[in-house]
Amino acid sequence: MSGIPKAAAVVGPTATGKSELAIELARRFDGEIISCDSMQIYKDMNIGTAKLPPRSRKRITHHMIDIIDPEDSFSCSDYAAMAAAAADSVISRGRIPIFCGGTGLYLDSVISPDRYPEQKTDPALRKTLDSFSDEELISQLRYYDPVSAETIDLKNRRRVLRALELYFQTGITKTEWDARSKKLPPKYKAVKLGLDYPDRQTLYDRIDARVDRMFDEGLADEARMLYKRELSATARQAIGYKELFYCLENGDSPENAKDAVKQATRRYAKRQLTWFRRDPDVIWLEAGSPNLAEQAAEIIGSFLAE
Repeated sequence: MSGIPKAAAVVGPTATGKSELAIELARRFDGEIISCDSMQIYKDMNIGTAKLPPRSRKRITHHMIDIIDPEDSFSCSDYAAMAAAAADSVISRGRIPIFCGGTGLYLDSVISPDRYPEQKTDPALRKTLDSFSDEELISQLRYYDPVSAETIDLKNRRRVLRALELYFQTGITKTEWDARSKKLPPKYKAVKLGLDYPDRQTLYDRIDARVDRMFDEGLADEARMLYKRELSATARQAIGYKELFYCLENGDSPENAKDAVKQATRRYAKRQLTWFRRDPDVIWLEAGSPNLAEQAAEIIGSFLAE
């Protein structure tokens, strides 16, 4: 991999302290942070996406945060192009890009070459697929691409649609496109640090505490403001907001959404762990360890010295 530019990444489930570690590593190694969080790209969605406050980001340059309005559509390929441009800019200044976040698909889209062909949406195909129920779409995916049906989130209609569109437009399944991409060299040589706790209950307790803080900091008011706007389908499905929007639609108290937000976040954390645990290149470290920063810095230092 000589000649391939180097990058670092701090990944793992939500509420493990990724942002804080990434900032410390950027400080030590003259780096800049590139967020790989699919919801922190949106402006005005601050509390529910757990963005660090601007004052905490001032010390280190951050990219891919607050880049679009929540009314606008934004795809993984959009992210890949913009994040790669940001990383190349960081590298051109003699600094190291440090990706940080829990959206594994976004990270993979940048580290690896483009996996899927560039193609325009076929309006007729989209209209046909949109006419099917969620259950019918899942049934089709299981028939045409059973491997993808086992690996993607079947509750995410948009991802199921995308997998089917890819197959119907190219004649090649998402599974096959993924396999082909693994044979290509990565765009960046990256060291990936994963954060997790030794026991799952500690992670869940931290998630519950974070959700409580979000409500204390005004998540319900933030959701109420966003509810009045014409959000994109993706933004409207963001955890924390989606549950509060349901309460607003039904005239319920925002407090009634708190348990639902906690449950949804715990489920999301499990999916994040499933994604990153599949990657043999991730080096796992204990979140919350008093020596975490030193351990991570030693790994990054050795990687950069290679």
